[in-house]
Amino acid sequence: MSLQIIRNMFQGQQGGRVEVNEVELFYMKSHGRKVARLHMHDWLILLLLAIIEIILNIIHPFYRFVGKDMMTDLKYPMKDNTVPLWAVPVYAVLLPILVFVFIYFKRRDVYDLHHAILGLLFSILITGVLTDAIKDATGRPRPDFFWRCFPDGVDNYDQWGNVVCHGKDSDIREGHKSFPSGHSSWSFAGLGFLALYLAGKIKVFDRRGHVAKLCIVFLPILMASLVAVSRVDDYWHHWQDVFAGGILGFTVAIFCYLQFFPAPYHSEGWGPYAYFRALEETRSNRRVEDSAVGEVGMQSDVESGKVSS
Repeated sequence: MSLQIIRNMFQGQQGGRVEVNEVELFYMKSHGRKVARLHMHDWLILLLLAIIEIILNIIHPFYRFVGKDMMTDLKYPMKDNTVPLWAVPVYAVLLPILVFVFIYFKRRDVYDLHHAILGLLFSILITGVLTDAIKDATGRPRPDFFWRCFPDGVDNYDQWGNVVCHGKDSDIREGHKSFPSGHSSWSFAGLGFLALYLAGKIKVFDRRGHVAKLCIVFLPILMASLVAVSRVDDYWHHWQDVFAGGILGFTVAIFCYLQFFPAPYHSEGWGPYAYFRALEETRSNRRVEDSAVGEVGMQSDVESGKVSS
C-alpha cells in the first residue's frame, strides 16, 4: 500500500462532492466554541443519562425466584474478572477518543472530533442505561449464584422453595444482574462505534478491494468479542447474556454513529454531516464576497470611465 493511499485514508478527498482543492480546515481554536455551543443541549442530555446510569446502579435489582432444582446450572465457581470493570471505559471510551484525536491532528476538522466524541459518549451511555435497566428488571441469577448465596456450601430454602441466602449482600445483589452482560454491551457500543468510524475514515467500501482495510475495521470487533467470551469463561454470565449484550451495544452504536456520520459505504462517509454543512456555508459566503468585490470593481471602472471622459 503506497504512502498516498495511507495519506488518503485520513484525508477523505475521494469521491463525492468534495475535491482535493476544496477541502477546508476547521480548527478547534476558531470553530470549537461554536460547535460546542450548538450542541449544548446534547451535552446536557449526556449528563442526564449519566445520572440515570448512576441511579440504576444504586437501586436493587429484582430478586427472581431461585429454587433448588434451578441450582444445577448455578453452581459454577466464583472467579475474578479477567477484564476488570475499571478497564472497560479505558478500551471502550478512552481508546476510541485517542483515535479521534489522532485523526483530528491529521485532518484538522473540529466537527469530526466533536461529533465523534459526542456520538461515542451517547452510544456508551444509552447502552449503559438500557443494559442496567434490563438487568434490574430481569434479575437473572449469574452462573455462580449458588456460591454467592451460600458461600459455605450449605443451602437453605423457604416454605415456597425459594433461596434464603446468607452470603454478602453485595455479592447476592450482584448475583441477580446476569442479563444482559454489561461488559459485552459496553464493549460493542464503544468498539463497535470505533469500527464504524474507521470504516468511514479509511474508505473500506471504496470498491478497490483493499482487504487490509477490513482487517483494521475488524480489530475492534474482535477485541469486543474476546471480552464477551471472557464473561462466559469467568462464569459471570450465561452465553445468552453476552449475545444479547453484544447485539444491544452494537445496535445502539450504529444508531448513534448514523446520527452524526453518513454510512461508511457512502461516498462521503469519511466526514460528518456537520463538516459538509460548514463547507457549503463557507463556499456560499465566499461566493457572496466575490460577488460583492466584483460589483465594487465594476462600479469603480464605470466611475473612472466617467471621469476620464
